[in-house]
Formats: sequence, structure tokens, C-alpha cells
Amino acid sequence: MDNKPLVGWQEWVALPELNLSHIKAKVDTGAKTCALHAYFVEPYEKDGENWVRFGIHPHQGDLETTQECHARLSDTRNVTDSGGHTEKRYVIATVVFLGGKSYDMEITLTNRDTMQFRMLLGRNLLNHNFWIDPAHSFLQGREPGDDCDDQEDRDENRDFIQE
Repeated sequence: MDNKPLVGWQEWVALPELNLSHIKAKVDTGAKTCALHAYFVEPYEKDGENWVRFGIHPHQGDLETTQECHARLSDTRNVTDSGGHTEKRYVIATVVFLGGKSYDMEITLTNRDTMQFRMLLGRNLLNHNFWIDPAHSFLQGREPGDDCDDQEDRDENRDFIQE
């Protein structure tokens, strides 16, 4: 077994270019591309380049806390969700920080207000970078300020990787 880090079915990630220090994300091997919640998206032009301005509710179950983000537009594409619905989405390229490493990723923007997680980690991030253990959560660290310690769980999984 190689030395790829192990992630659980949900993890905390940071999106430093969007000024998001932490957001809970669901690991979704069925999703081709990472997806981020955006309750509005407005395209605009800046210095001759296409950009988007979008708003997010970064915390699950909290529609009061909002944050406005700006990112260079990478693409627009049709995305079909697990329910078979096709939607045209804006795509941004940004840095995703997970487990002490950063990854340049494409992320689609979509309204996930009715979904449990504000972000999905798709195969574009997971492939060749991580092993997945769907029986555990937060193997790459807890939310900042969370005193809950499941270090024993993480140590147990590190032992598994080294075998």
C-alpha cells in the first residue's frame, strides 16, 4: 500500500483563496468534480477576464451567516446530479487545503441549501491523492476549536496504512 493519506466520509477543508478557513465537506466518489454551495452566482468582467461573484452559507443548517466570494471563471458546463437532473454550472479553479496539503482544483458552483453538506469532494480531488475509509469521519483533523478528540481513531487508521 502506498503512503496516500486516508480520509473519512466527511472531512474539514479550507479554501484559502475564497477566505474560507473551514467548511465541512462530504467525500463523494460518485461526483466527478468537487461542488461548492452558492446561493447566488453573478458573472462579471475584471481586467478583461471573466469572474464570478457568489454567496455562500458556510455552515450547515445556518442560513443567517453569509460570505461573498470572488473567483476567476474557469468554465461553464452541464452537470447531472445523482437524481438525473442536468444543470448548467459555473466552474472556478481554486486551492483546496486538506490534510496539510493544498491541491489546485476545479469546483462547480451550485445551490446546495437543501443538501446536508455545503461542499462535495469529487473524484478530481480524491483520485490518486487519498484512500477512503467510509466507516470514519474527520481523519484529517477536526474543526478548529473543536475539543472532541478522536486521535485514537486516527492512530488506528495510520497503523492500518502502514501494514
